[in-house]
Amino acid sequence: MLDTGRTTLGPSTRPGIPLPPRKPWRKLLYVKQDYPDNYVDDTFLEELQKNANVRHYEYWSVVLESTIIGQHISSIVIFVAIFIYLYLGMLSSHALITIGTAGSAIGYGFWDWSNTMLTPDSNFQRRKIFKGAALFFLTLLGLTPILKTLTEKTSEDTIWALTVILFLANLAFHDYGSGNRRNIKYPGSLSTNAAIFASVVLASRFKTNLHVFGLMSFAVEWFALFPMLRRQIRSISSRGNLALTIVLFLTATTLFSQISPAIVVIYILGMIFLTFVCPSWLIWIQRYKNEIHGPWDEARPKILHGRSFDYN
Repeated sequence: MLDTGRTTLGPSTRPGIPLPPRKPWRKLLYVKQDYPDNYVDDTFLEELQKNANVRHYEYWSVVLESTIIGQHISSIVIFVAIFIYLYLGMLSSHALITIGTAGSAIGYGFWDWSNTMLTPDSNFQRRKIFKGAALFFLTLLGLTPILKTLTEKTSEDTIWALTVILFLANLAFHDYGSGNRRNIKYPGSLSTNAAIFASVVLASRFKTNLHVFGLMSFAVEWFALFPMLRRQIRSISSRGNLALTIVLFLTATTLFSQISPAIVVIYILGMIFLTFVCPSWLIWIQRYKNEIHGPWDEARPKILHGRSFDYN
């Protein structure tokens, strides 16, 4: 049979016969579709969400939230001022122990009262708390001679540099979360240990055991117990939290005004920058935040009570 060179036209290629309509594009990779691999449909980004979970801040609310950082900075400044007063003989160890004990008693009284008023069903074992506190301070008193000689041979330049590094670590790793009224926990262990070790380093500069015990007992009260009281006040009243911030700021300014006016100026400017400038900066840079979400994101597990998981 001779080849005439003619090509038989199929039903889809014959002139005058329209092509069958293509099926709508679907967002499925495992289905063979009549579209090229680089095809982008108009409906591809219809489920795209931009900044869906972004929290829009207000200036004064951010200012109030920043007070917890200012409180901790003021606490460190106050502790350093107390050490300098004790080191220069401007404050006696007996007065420091008395102030620390009275402050702890008042703080615990407020803590107990607020927990009783807010959570009447809670069961606090006051006898156990007092017994543990007495045992702890007796142990601290017995360890005072060891703490006094722990870094006694270290040069003062090394002591001051190590103290600055440890307090910066305390400031960086402190738990600034407020938690809730039923879960006011101890501050972060790394932050607390850094502050206590800085106190041990500073205490080695004293010549008497009573000075060492006074500073160490105040350090435990100031860096382990006082943050819990601050969180309790913050969870109860925003006005009380603001008042505490002002009191700590004025106390730090007053104490250091007798030591170095230059440091007072730096401290005041730093607190103004942290409290008023940084919130405005945060709100300004928020306009550049671009967070996208869509059905292509991986599901995030929601951890429930127990060992069960819920996936979005």
